Amino acid sequence: MSTETGTYRLTQYAHGGGCACKIPPGELESVLAGLLGGPVDDDLLVGLETGDDAAVVRLSADLAVVATADFFTPVVDDPYDWGRIAVANALSDVYAMGGRPLVGVNLLAWPRDVLPFELAKEVLRGGLDVAREAHCHVGGGHSIDDAEPKYGMAVTGVVDPDRLLRNDAGVAGDPLSLSKRLGLGVLNNRHKQTGEVFPDAIAAMTALNQVASQAALAAGARCATDITGFGLLGHVAKLARASGVTAVIDAPAVPYLDGARESATAGYVSGGTRRNLAWVRPRTDFGSLPEVEQLLLADAQTSGGLLVAAELPGCPVIGELVERAAYDVVVRG
Repeated sequence: MSTETGTYRLTQYAHGGGCACKIPPGELESVLAGLLGGPVDDDLLVGLETGDDAAVVRLSADLAVVATADFFTPVVDDPYDWGRIAVANALSDVYAMGGRPLVGVNLLAWPRDVLPFELAKEVLRGGLDVAREAHCHVGGGHSIDDAEPKYGMAVTGVVDPDRLLRNDAGVAGDPLSLSKRLGLGVLNNRHKQTGEVFPDAIAAMTALNQVASQAALAAGARCATDITGFGLLGHVAKLARASGVTAVIDAPAVPYLDGARESATAGYVSGGTRRNLAWVRPRTDFGSLPEVEQLLLADAQTSGGLLVAAELPGCPVIGELVERAAYDVVVRG
């Protein structure tokens, strides 16, 4: 990004990038375990228990509010694109619950003595443009001076309680459809290390999951999750465990962005992806699947697609839910 004050590569100002910066799932679960239990109001339809994508509170018989927040360090060097990606990712949590976003507030951390504020303006402009595309209001937000740049949104939406998508509602026999190709993590890591730009990855990350959410509701789906920092395997393992089933993934059916497998083979694998694989390995039967394929299935996605327990038009079916077995996930190669 060239500006009047010089040329900046935003990904070089953070220790990681995008959803690969998430706290590892195992560590997060151990912390949250101490917060569970005790009385729960019946109107809290979705809380901490299953690690779902957003909180849901019933307001009336036919209306519930969806609340979420999501932010991360730069995943690409272009500030406008980073803003677009960050907000598409935050909105995805609402879509993953079957909801409609209403209003978002910006969350911005900026090293004001290191990076010019005109770059922050571009980040905010990108976020605003994606929110407008989603017909979601933006009403201010909060900013802090921080050592690393970070951006995202807290988003509030609405959903019909009777048409809620959740990660604990999967049933044996449900097919599993995926709405976006994988490989965003390795391509983003390659971008961070080399400066190469991957337009297809940017297009995927800035694409809203609105259409997939609406298709899921039209198909009568009850179970879904979005695929972000814990990778396909991490999120499907959480879904399977929460639903009391086992997920079977057909590895050859999983679609990848161009260059993803090449990048993984070349070693452009983030630390977040390796932590994901370490976490899912004890609860996954990989058979004889090569490690590079395991890493791709665990690849930490940023603003990835929806995984829906139903057949969706135009989306590949990559597996199915079956009766509970010894593992959360079984991968067929």
